[in-house]
Amino acid sequence: MKKNPIDATHIINTPIGKMIATADENGITSLDFTDDTLEGTASDNPLLIRLQEEMCEYFEGKRRTFTLPLSVNGTPFQKGVWETLCTIPYGETIFYATEAKVFGNPKAVRAVASANARNPIAILIPCHRVIASDGGIGGYSGGVWRKEFLLDLEKRNKA
Repeated sequence: MKKNPIDATHIINTPIGKMIATADENGITSLDFTDDTLEGTASDNPLLIRLQEEMCEYFEGKRRTFTLPLSVNGTPFQKGVWETLCTIPYGETIFYATEAKVFGNPKAVRAVASANARNPIAILIPCHRVIASDGGIGGYSGGVWRKEFLLDLEKRNKA
């Protein structure tokens, strides 16, 4: 029985570890780092094949924006926060408090940070571009060292 290419999973190797990507018929549904030892899963889903290509270009410093449709599940609040994250330009950072203001609810800093932590699509929804108000790196579900790598990568290739 042939596996349906929709609702597919794909492993993407990056310079900072493996990522697990999933997609449905509407777009990319998740992209997250994993430290688990996984065998390479190659999908014939065209969205996931294109995601792998765009991720390779991103890590080579050749891509600043992604062209793939996203299909995220979350509350309306979370989706609004994730849309706000997508407005942060490549190579730039903002504070969590600034993000809450841009989102339209300056008193919701903790709720906004919590929504960032639940971001299902790393890098494409760039929660790594949000830092603590004291200038510290802040947290990152993929690991702070990965966040530092991503910020450095974007800073080097911003020009």
